[in-house]
Amino acid sequence: MYKKLYNRTMDEKIRINKYLSEAGICSRREADRMIEEGRITVNGKKAESGQKVSLEDEICADNIPVHKNEKKVLLLFNKPRGIVCSTKQQFDETTVTDYLDYPLRVYPVGRLDKESQGLLLLTNEGDLVNKIMRAGNYHEKEYFVTVNKPVDREFVRRMSKGVPVLDTVTRPCRVVQTGECSFRIILTQGLNRQIRRMCRYLGYEVQKLKRIRIMNLTLDGIREGEYREITAQEWEELNHLLESSTSETVIRTGEQNGNSSDHANERAGAKAGQGSKGVLPAGYRDHKQQRVRSDVRRASGSGERDRHCSGKQPNHKRRVRGS
Repeated sequence: MYKKLYNRTMDEKIRINKYLSEAGICSRREADRMIEEGRITVNGKKAESGQKVSLEDEICADNIPVHKNEKKVLLLFNKPRGIVCSTKQQFDETTVTDYLDYPLRVYPVGRLDKESQGLLLLTNEGDLVNKIMRAGNYHEKEYFVTVNKPVDREFVRRMSKGVPVLDTVTRPCRVVQTGECSFRIILTQGLNRQIRRMCRYLGYEVQKLKRIRIMNLTLDGIREGEYREITAQEWEELNHLLESSTSETVIRTGEQNGNSSDHANERAGAKAGQGSKGVLPAGYRDHKQQRVRSDVRRASGSGERDRHCSGKQPNHKRRVRGS
């Protein structure tokens, strides 16, 4: 039993699957499945695929009304290994929504596979999910990776240039070596298990994979198994980066292997490491991003990117069960 809240101000009609997605009930694809299963009704009648609705309609999911709510939620969660990025439980797996047990319906922004860890965003804003995750928007995601044998310059060069996986070639990306067997990588796409597949193609196996940044949002100050709500300053910066983004599928032309000329993410990028072994410029971050990161750090944080912070901001961080 759940009572979920719709959080969009809407005058014109939109498709029922988009309505449910923006209400935080589920993704558009899951909404289509629920409609096919007869679990969605509009004004007492079973919804039809592609049907358009407005706020004047009475919409129910599993006989529970979908109500309007003005609160927008975006959570930053430091996902441990073993947690599944799904809203539907299968077998004896622990899903991220079960683990968090958040009072409003939220769902993951993209995926982070079961054996990976690190930053996972959860929200009740369907359009926000699409704007962040659409590959055509070229938004950055940064990872710390440890592999099973020493990394060399040739590995960094080939990873950066693009690797054949899943019947395509990955986009050129930024890679920098951080240790004998470790590196950081910044992607602007999200193919299924992309980094693991890229490494395997080059003869390496991933031992540890941790996502440490999505656009301007980082793990700084969030312990493993904990989450917090986005701050007002982070919202401001994120909205700025999303200004030219679309929630619809985008196809760009004139780009080799999808290498965009759009550098908006560079304003939110982090310096991925020290030394001269990588291809990521040493000055890869600007003063505004340094200010954003400084504001979200916690003195009590842990992990590769945590640093001492003498300031203190409101404690939005919560410990959840299992941590």
